[in-house]
Amino acid sequence: MLEALDVEPATNLIDGLSPQFLGEIYYKMLLTRAFEEAAWQQYGLGKVHGTMHLCVGQEGVGIGAISTLHPDDYIVSTHRGHAHAIGKGQDVREMMAELLGKETGVCRGRGGSMHMADVEKNFWGGHAIVGAHIPIAAGMALGDVYLGKDDAVTICVFGDGASNIGFFHEGLNLSKVWNLPVLWVCENNQYGMGTAVDRASAVSEIRLKAESYGMRNERIDGMDVMTVRKEAAKILESIRKGDGPYLLEIMTYRYRGHSMGDPERYREKDEVRKWEEEDPIGIFRKYLIEKGFRFIKFIV
Repeated sequence: MLEALDVEPATNLIDGLSPQFLGEIYYKMLLTRAFEEAAWQQYGLGKVHGTMHLCVGQEGVGIGAISTLHPDDYIVSTHRGHAHAIGKGQDVREMMAELLGKETGVCRGRGGSMHMADVEKNFWGGHAIVGAHIPIAAGMALGDVYLGKDDAVTICVFGDGASNIGFFHEGLNLSKVWNLPVLWVCENNQYGMGTAVDRASAVSEIRLKAESYGMRNERIDGMDVMTVRKEAAKILESIRKGDGPYLLEIMTYRYRGHSMGDPERYREKDEVRKWEEEDPIGIFRKYLIEKGFRFIKFIV
């Protein structure tokens, strides 16, 4: 059973956005969920080697934030980056081919899930070493400044666990010193591998770490894609005007384990079920229905 979106209000803007654009956001969230479920199945069949880190439950963060970018803006991502790749327009067929180690993959089958990139889409990975991509993002933003790209912005996404790494502090410090056009996005899914945030970080509210560098910061709900998009768009507008870097902590939750071999003994099943009730796709679907969209179910 599949579900199609019938864009009935075809002319009127909805909260400043066209129905077609909202439909594209919904489609990309569904596509991310479907892609990862398919990848999970292929891994179980032994066709995907190495490991993967799924973002099931976190689709509102990646798709929402990236929907605000210009085509020439950069995004630098983590080992849990499928939603970011799809949000930037990467072809899911090439992505799946990459997971299967095929020459037709986006990185010709050499990168796999954790090192996926598409430079034509300005999606610069896919970095497996926790936090190591943060200074890279600062360097890319510095390059834009040197090249005189006044309107360019780099988004760097990282998990809550990366905020305890030295790369995080070095990258944020330099971005503030040089007033770089970077939006630092912390996808806080509340667990770094198998450890809750408050057990690993002296500051459990990650955004407060930006205070040490005099950097603007905020914490928002990541289960509502429209909240993510609205706040990210506002922040990016200020960065493009030269107001400097910003740390946006987005609260979310992953329904699957940290990686394929995670037994998930560190959290209760009731906790997972509670968060599943706040599913970002379901929340957005309800929003669209309230705005006059219709959904058509069909069997294939």
